[in-house]
Amino acid sequence: MPSRPLSLFFCLFFCLFLLLGCASAPLETYDASPTPAEASRFLQQATFGPTSGEIEALRHSNFPTWLKQQFASPQTLFLPEVEPEHARLAKGENLRQDLFFRLFWKNAATAPDQLRQRVAFALSEIFVISFEGQLDVKIRGAASYYDMLGRDAFGNFRTLIEDVSRHPMMGIYLSHLKNQKEDPARERVPDENYAREVMQLFTIGLYELNPDGTPRLRNGVPIETYDNNDITGLAKVFTGFSYGGPGTTDQHFNQQNKESNWDILPMKGYPKFHSTSEKRFLGVTIKPQTVADPEGDLKIALDRLFTHPNAGPFLGRQLIQRLVTSNPSPAYVARVTRAFNDNGAGVRGDMQAVIRAVLLDPEARNPAPQATGKLREPVLRLSQWMRAFNATSVSGEFRIQNTDNPGTSLGQSPLRSPSVFNYYRPGFMPPGTEIARRNLVAPEMQIVSESTVAGYANFMQSTIEAGVGRAEGGRRDVQADYSPQMALADTPERLVDQLDLLLTGQRLSANSRSRIMEAIAGIAIPQNNPQAAANARRNRVKLATLLVMVSPEYLVQK
Repeated sequence: MPSRPLSLFFCLFFCLFLLLGCASAPLETYDASPTPAEASRFLQQATFGPTSGEIEALRHSNFPTWLKQQFASPQTLFLPEVEPEHARLAKGENLRQDLFFRLFWKNAATAPDQLRQRVAFALSEIFVISFEGQLDVKIRGAASYYDMLGRDAFGNFRTLIEDVSRHPMMGIYLSHLKNQKEDPARERVPDENYAREVMQLFTIGLYELNPDGTPRLRNGVPIETYDNNDITGLAKVFTGFSYGGPGTTDQHFNQQNKESNWDILPMKGYPKFHSTSEKRFLGVTIKPQTVADPEGDLKIALDRLFTHPNAGPFLGRQLIQRLVTSNPSPAYVARVTRAFNDNGAGVRGDMQAVIRAVLLDPEARNPAPQATGKLREPVLRLSQWMRAFNATSVSGEFRIQNTDNPGTSLGQSPLRSPSVFNYYRPGFMPPGTEIARRNLVAPEMQIVSESTVAGYANFMQSTIEAGVGRAEGGRRDVQADYSPQMALADTPERLVDQLDLLLTGQRLSANSRSRIMEAIAGIAIPQNNPQAAANARRNRVKLATLLVMVSPEYLVQK
């Protein structure tokens, strides 16, 4: 297979062009059976990638029915798979991050609750914790945190923000675990880290928003959502929280009693270490207390964040960006906000209603060529390859390790963000581009460079050719099954048609199709040597797969 099948940098800049479109569509119902292309597009947004079987099944059903089935599907959990490994650890040993990565890729490729798993991944890029830093060996806690995101993905946003705030992994990552009340004698003030980020990144953002996600203005200037006094007041709320489990002594607060489940139990309030002074934030005042009430103060604070007018548009826009498009119209955001504010039964924060609104909006379902889209992030490219070609694991464990290296791998690994701001920020504008000139965003472009473009192509060429993951018995652990495509290899047009449906939702341009068919037709299929003919067919399939997966129409999901 050639090392540079297409002009990779042409692909990169054409991706920028493809991201510039915008779309609108009349409201529709989606109870009719979708076409194969419509089914593929929907599954690209709602799962870790379509399979031929899922496209066919959805073609005989409809989107609302599929969502209902997925909402009812039992959760595929990480922690039960981690616990036996944790129990086998000798004293002083730690689990390795590879265990989490193996479970992530296994679930991405094979879990039946695809919607939950996909939304959990999206939430992990909003409510960020990372193995980079103090969590590097806390695999059990990270598995518990990820399961919590999956559980709450279909619950209520109020529950989600409380579970995030109380989880010890978040407590360690943003330093509000063992956060103590102010002490003037020791010149100690409460740690403000989590108070700042729970507002800025998790719930309401930096500026006041209209329901459609546009900033509210005063004299033409965006209105700040909070100021430093709000951070200081809210920081006092997050004092006195530490390890869960039985006991309320200083030793329990400092985990000197070695509670065995400290890393998975929700944090709890320890009154001795909680501030009793006045707490002012976001228009709320908690009066000075004679008896510290960490649990009551937390409820007041989280209720305020949950009911803040920004909560719906702030969360809704980010979920749209993670699942559907980088630049949703204000009308799209407003419709999702409406679902957040009221699910139709008077319930605020219903995550199922929000997800349904995100995925069934006309802008999500509109297949028009100029519909706005999003750059496919690297993790989702690999997961789609595994699902599209029914990849299986030789070991049964999907032994894919750290994929951080941008020059030789994906430049991204699950739960290894370099900071609480994720791998990329939702408002990132690629400098010096038409996207920035038009005041649009392309978040995933923040991790795109010449190195990552070439690194991705080389990584996928190697993966498509020989599989991925640590070798087992001289063979890479995760192997694709190309037999359905092999059956079409004699006819380049049919082969490209099938890959186009499976990988892009039938979005390949005429020019890309022509170039790909010309390239694979250049691999002759011998007529009198069955083994050589089989090898030629296999090479046709692998080359066609690579060419589609580095094409602009694939890299930009629409």
